[in-house]
Amino acid sequence: MNMDSFSTGAKFECLLFDMDDTLYPMSSGINLACRHNIEDYMRHQLSIKESEVPKMCLDLYKEYGTTMAGLKALGYEFDYDEFHANVHGKLPYDKLKPDPVLKQLLLSMPQRKIIFTNADKAHAAQVLSRLGLEECFEGVICFETLNEVEDSKSDKRILCKPMLEAMEAAIRIAKIDPKKTIFFDDSARNIATGKAAGLHTVVVGTSVLVPGADVALESMHNIKEALPEIWEGTNQLDSDSVIQPASVETVVLA
Repeated sequence: MNMDSFSTGAKFECLLFDMDDTLYPMSSGINLACRHNIEDYMRHQLSIKESEVPKMCLDLYKEYGTTMAGLKALGYEFDYDEFHANVHGKLPYDKLKPDPVLKQLLLSMPQRKIIFTNADKAHAAQVLSRLGLEECFEGVICFETLNEVEDSKSDKRILCKPMLEAMEAAIRIAKIDPKKTIFFDDSARNIATGKAAGLHTVVVGTSVLVPGADVALESMHNIKEALPEIWEGTNQLDSDSVIQPASVETVVLA
C-alpha cells in the first residue's frame, strides 16, 4: 500500500466507484458475456469478417478504452442505443445477486458516493438493482453523461475511460475535489488515469498494486479493513456533508 496518499486526518468528501467487475467480481461471467455480445454485434450488424472479430474486438478495447469507441473511431456507423441494447440487453443479469454486506458498508460511509462507468444508463440501473445497491449512490456518470447523445451518426468521438479527458469531465460533472476523492476501479489503465487526474486510487479485484494505485483491494467486502480512513472522524463531520441514501431512483448526473 502507498498510504502516503491516505494521510492521517485526511477528510475525504467523495468516493467515486467504477461498477462492472468492481462492485461485483469478474467471476460472475458478466464481462465474458458482454464481450461475446459485442463480437456478435460486430459480425451480424457491422458485417465484419468472422475471422477478424475476436482480435479486432480486443485490439480496439486496448487502444480506445472500449470496443465501441474504437469502432466509432474507425468510421463504422451504428446507433448507440441499438448497440447497447444488443450488448447489454442480452446479458445474464440473473447471475448478479443482492449483496447486503456491501450495501451496509456503502450506507455506513459518510461521504458522497457516485458511480462512474463507461456503460449506458440502462445497464447501470439493471446492475445496481440486481445487487440491491440502487439506494447507495447519489448518482451515476455513464455513457450518456459523457457523450450527451443526440446524434449517434455524428463524427464526434466517444468519450470514455481511460481517457484523461473523460476523467476530468467526471470530476467536473460531479463537482468534486480530486484531492478529497477516492477512485475505485478494477482496470489498471483507469487507475493510472485517475492518479494523473489527482485522485486517490484503489485498484479492486487484486492484491497486487498497479502503477498509480495507492491501495490494492481484492474485494469490496474488505474495504473497512483496508481503508479505515473512510470512517475516521465520522462523528466530526458536519451533518450537511453526509449524503443520505436516495429514497428515489438513482439519477444520472448531467
